[in-house]
Amino acid sequence: MIRRMTLDHAARYGEIYAAAFSGAPWNDPWKPEDAEIHVREIMESKQSYGLEYVQNNEVAGFILGASMLFHYGRTFEINDLAVDPAYQRQGIATALMEKCIDDVKSQGMVGINLITAGEGALPAFYGKYGFKKEERVILMGKEL
Repeated sequence: MIRRMTLDHAARYGEIYAAAFSGAPWNDPWKPEDAEIHVREIMESKQSYGLEYVQNNEVAGFILGASMLFHYGRTFEINDLAVDPAYQRQGIATALMEKCIDDVKSQGMVGINLITAGEGALPAFYGKYGFKKEERVILMGKEL
């Protein structure tokens, strides 16, 4: 079952996020409590939108992002798509992605953006849904 995310499940989202992003391809050493804060900060944004996937009465994964208005229309940015490793390879990410795309399209969004690993399986996964490498912009960062 797919339904809207709720702050009542923020601790579970943090567990899922930490477990999913601590593995390949990211291998980031997330602590569940820090991941929960990360998810809460996005969820508390006025323009946030997220879906959770429930299986066997347990949240197994989620997709979360927020929209922003540009001169050409409102665009949704997927910040996180995470599935508990115990539930991976069961079509949960696919179901969440398809529902999210349908929902934001029906909300009048003009596009969807995301940032992902440049190598491995993720570009191909997102490519199935029409995502392609952006040629007009680049991600830039600065360490402080």
